[in-house]
Amino acid sequence: MTFNLHKIHNAVNWNREEDGFTQAFWEQNVKQFWLPEEISVSKDIKVWNELSNKEKELYKKVLGGLTLLDTKQGNNGIPSMMSLTENLQRKAVLSFMGTMEEIHAKSYSSIFMTLLSNLEIDELFEWIETEPTLQRKADLVLAQYENTTNQEGLYLSMVTSVFLESFLFYSGFFYPLYLSGQGKMVASGEIISLILRDESLHGKYIGLLAQEIYDSFDKMDKEMLEEKMYSILYSLMENEIEYTNVIYRESGLEKEVVNFLKYNANRALENLGFEKLYTVDAINPIVLNGLSTETKTHDFFSTKGNGYQKGVYEELEDEDFII
Repeated sequence: MTFNLHKIHNAVNWNREEDGFTQAFWEQNVKQFWLPEEISVSKDIKVWNELSNKEKELYKKVLGGLTLLDTKQGNNGIPSMMSLTENLQRKAVLSFMGTMEEIHAKSYSSIFMTLLSNLEIDELFEWIETEPTLQRKADLVLAQYENTTNQEGLYLSMVTSVFLESFLFYSGFFYPLYLSGQGKMVASGEIISLILRDESLHGKYIGLLAQEIYDSFDKMDKEMLEEKMYSILYSLMENEIEYTNVIYRESGLEKEVVNFLKYNANRALENLGFEKLYTVDAINPIVLNGLSTETKTHDFFSTKGNGYQKGVYEELEDEDFII
């Protein structure tokens, strides 16, 4: 075995504030930590059985699409950005966010396992693999993540990540928020609210990192990066509208969802330091209320959201081992 005696290996030092915001994002990420097993999705079974077949089909598919995006973000997106991020505190925050993406993906499986038969689950995952607009969405995202080899590639990966977390997810979030706002599928809606809150934080943090990289380029390079950024947005939006029309076509909600997409695309642009692009009509008030994560309780030791209760654990005693 050969050792590189000239390489200095660094350890992350949390005792030094390095950029004025990363430690705050670490602390907020930790405060928001949650697990799907701590939310009782079984409370939704009665309502689920009362939904029409069309409503069930739409609900399954929006969650299926979200599962694919979270899988790609956890397995490809976050690691690609970490690979060229040198600051160790920032790496740690990104790593934590990557873990939460995997938890998000697993949380959808918790919903599926509670509400669907094994056959229905298998059919849903087959649909994920065969729906052209969903597969194209993954292709568009991965095209950027797999090209993270320099600072330009890193910036565009971060741009794509912000679009994914601040915009693409929301075609899937719309319907669960729409139902839970009417008192239907409330437990599953609580999971969506927790995921939504995480994604909001992720989009803001990675947006700050992206802005820092963008500012390091000269004027000509900035113009080139801005052009590429908008090109990515237009491609994603075009496909997302087509995807929305496919899965929402029998709901009568297509126009509202597309309007919601544009609303969140504007928010994604703001996270990246750019002006709003799209003209947006009024958002459905039921759904908009679900986006107001600031109104929800954030006390780590009591609740994580409107209805989330963190498990209470007692110390084990000798008698606990007597059978």
